[in-house]
Amino acid sequence: MTSNLNLPKELRAFEETIRSTAKPYIKIIPQKNTETSWWQSKIGGRPYLPKDAEYPTDLEGNQLLFLAQINFEETPSLPPFPDEGILQFFVFDDPFYGLNLNDPFSQDGFRVVYYRDLIEDDTQLITNFSFLREFLPDPINTKVSFPLQFRFEEEFVPVVDFNFEKLLGPDFFYQFGEKEWEIWEDYNQLFRSAGHKLGGYAHFTQEDPRDDQSLYSQLLFQLDSDEKINCSWGDLGIVNFFIDPQDLLARDFSKVFYNWDCP
Repeated sequence: MTSNLNLPKELRAFEETIRSTAKPYIKIIPQKNTETSWWQSKIGGRPYLPKDAEYPTDLEGNQLLFLAQINFEETPSLPPFPDEGILQFFVFDDPFYGLNLNDPFSQDGFRVVYYRDLIEDDTQLITNFSFLREFLPDPINTKVSFPLQFRFEEEFVPVVDFNFEKLLGPDFFYQFGEKEWEIWEDYNQLFRSAGHKLGGYAHFTQEDPRDDQSLYSQLLFQLDSDEKINCSWGDLGIVNFFIDPQDLLARDFSKVFYNWDCP
């Protein structure tokens, strides 16, 4: 059993239920900006790109902005995530960051790319990116690279995730009567799902765009606004990429649900 949850007295009777919602995730910890290898996990900078691969573009041929890449040889093991290869995330640098509200699966304004077999030989990789256009300086500055460290952790269902009502009930806080919103706030402060991560529960500044029947229950990658890495999604927002767990197991990243929001 994990350590004491420090629950307020009104929630102590529900500790076992709350503990049953525990979900593992990989916490992403950006380090000080510095030079990185082409295959190293990073936020910003230039991506790993074999010479026989195409740089991602939208349907009109506009190059997409490189957000981040994860080298799974550097992360703790977290099934069904891979144990090898590099996973990359790109978005368009327009005011909507490539988000298509009518079709959040359309990888025109964003792209998720996976390289299973890594080439750790600079001579076989593109290392001159002078062909890239000038990107806008948000949501990140592509001219700066932040290497990443990782830590295995677990968390409990937050109030903003659609799983909350499935796991604790749609009227969970109503039972506390006049203290309903006080207890809601206590719970929300105790079990927040913000931050940079792989897996776990998602965080939103508005509301969960998925419905309770969604197959895309697996949080693939989350990148939060963070002044330490010059990252801002609108007005201190957050971005999420979701995937069907079966697609993740099959290493099929062609059907990813992309979302970002801000207060």
